[in-house]
Amino acid sequence: MQVLLDTHTLIWFFQGHQSFSDKMRLLIEDQNNEKLISIASVWEMSIKQNIGKLSFGLPIKTFIEQQIALNDFNLLNINLDHIDVITTLPLQHRDPFDRILIAQAMVENIPIISADTAFDAYSITRLW
Repeated sequence: MQVLLDTHTLIWFFQGHQSFSDKMRLLIEDQNNEKLISIASVWEMSIKQNIGKLSFGLPIKTFIEQQIALNDFNLLNINLDHIDVITTLPLQHRDPFDRILIAQAMVENIPIISADTAFDAYSITRLW
């Protein structure tokens, strides 16, 4: 099964956050699943690290490369099909990073792991 991880899902997974469900942890740790990290999430985490809202104790590139290797994650690049879908998305969710994740989930036809119920307004599958 392919799954796309929302940015907060990644952060909570990395930090072992108490709000992170055991069900989702098992889904992410399952070697049979292909876990995708959007380059948009890496971009968002980079901004948060730059302004002091987030710290992994390493440069973001190094940290993400380590996590990709440790957790068998794959990066999902942003392409023109993803961008094209954004132009037609209703404005139920205004966060630009979440909007690209929603578009990627739609175009790639994959579920997204997220606690954000605003995603339910779109024709995607949200797992939590």
